[in-house]
Amino acid sequence: MNDERREVRIAAILGTTRPGNVTSKVLALAVDELSGNPEVRVTWLDPAEMELPFPGQSGDFPDRERLQAAIRDADGLIFATPEYHGSYAATMKLVIENLGFPSVLAGKPAALIGAASGAIGAVKALEHLRSVLSHVGAIVLPGPVSVAGVHKVFDAEGRCLDEAVERRTRKLAANLLAYVERSTCPRAGLEAFARRG
Repeated sequence: MNDERREVRIAAILGTTRPGNVTSKVLALAVDELSGNPEVRVTWLDPAEMELPFPGQSGDFPDRERLQAAIRDADGLIFATPEYHGSYAATMKLVIENLGFPSVLAGKPAALIGAASGAIGAVKALEHLRSVLSHVGAIVLPGPVSVAGVHKVFDAEGRCLDEAVERRTRKLAANLLAYVERSTCPRAGLEAFARRG
């Protein structure tokens, strides 16, 4: 039996287009944790760099196809959103709306990060995001990271000043990778082996 290991592909989805947002700094910690592994390829998806249509808009939107392809090819996903007005950002909803029906998120393991300026963090945003992702078929992993007082957690260069936040965020990424390696990749390997006969 061929023991060759397949590259693990993770898509990191930023859920805001606000210039200078701090949510991207939290997501960058998770990505950094994964990037040190040569068997992992991370694709950073930033909606600020895409032109995505609202539901019902017609026309040719190549970025929508690129976004769907990146999610379809991913073994695991990390979603990062700020909390706006007691929920996740509209940008994140636009990303989800552009993932087709049935959604390419179906069956994909997803880890969640929320960031907020307030003292209780992004608890409401994460609850709402978990509900929507589960509804379209994603496998939302337990243990999301909610960062409270996020503007005080990073310095101007993006370095994390809170060891607990950094530890939790890195663990979230490690847990996602462990889940993918334990559940998704062995199944894909078994399917490929069966096809070879």
